[in-house]
Amino acid sequence: MAMMRLDKMLADQGLASRKELREIIRAGRVTVDGQVETRPERRLDPESVSIAFDGAPLDYQRFHYYMMDKPTGVVTATEDKRQQTVLDLLPPDLKRMGIFPVGRLDKDTSGLLLLTDDGEFAHRVISPKSCVKKRYYAEVEGEADEEDVMAFSQGILLKDGTQCLPAALELLGGGKCAVTVMEGKYHQVRRMLASRGKPVLTLRRLSIGGLRLPADLDPGGVRELTQEDLCTLFNV
Repeated sequence: MAMMRLDKMLADQGLASRKELREIIRAGRVTVDGQVETRPERRLDPESVSIAFDGAPLDYQRFHYYMMDKPTGVVTATEDKRQQTVLDLLPPDLKRMGIFPVGRLDKDTSGLLLLTDDGEFAHRVISPKSCVKKRYYAEVEGEADEEDVMAFSQGILLKDGTQCLPAALELLGGGKCAVTVMEGKYHQVRRMLASRGKPVLTLRRLSIGGLRLPADLDPGGVRELTQEDLCTLFNV
C-alpha cells in the first residue's frame, strides 16, 4: 500500500480534523509500533505498522461503506448553500472521513442511499454495465396496467429523446407499483411513469442489487456495511 502521512491516516478514520490531529500527535498521544510518534508528517504504510491512539489500537480501514435511509426534503449532494444535504445528516466522525453519496436520489424521493469514499466502488454501483438493479416502490395517480408493463420491458423513450433501458414494472394495485431499473438517469423513474400518464405521488428506493433497506433503520439514519452486505450487493 502507498505510504501515507500519519495525520492523514488518522483523519481518514474520522478521529478528528487534520489540524486537531497534528496537535494530538505532537502531544504524544499516538504510538507507532509501541513507540510514541510526535511527527504528524511521518509517512507510513498503514498495513505494515501498529498504531494506537490514546492507548487504543487503531484498526485502519482504507475505504468505508455505509447505507442511509434518505428522508424526503433532503438533497443528495456533498454541499448546498441553500438546502440540507445528506451529508448534513451524518455525525461528525463520518463527515470527516470524506464519504460521498453513490448516485443520486431526488429531493422528494426517500429510501436506500449508499455512501462511500471508494470511487471505484461507486462507479461500479452506478454503471449500467454492472447490471446492478435498483428497485423502487411508487404510488401514482391513476392505475398502471399491463400495457405499461410491456412499455417498460421494451425500454421507454422520453419526450426529450432520452432512451431508457428496459425496466421491470410490477403492478401492486390501488395506484401502487414497483419499478426496477439498472441505470440512474435524471429523475428517471418519475419521468418513465409520467410518460405513461402515471405521475408519481410517492417514490422510495427499496434495494440496490441484493442489498435491501432494513426496516429498523430510521429516516436519516446510517449503518456501516459489512463484508457480507458488500457481497450481497453484487452477488444476486
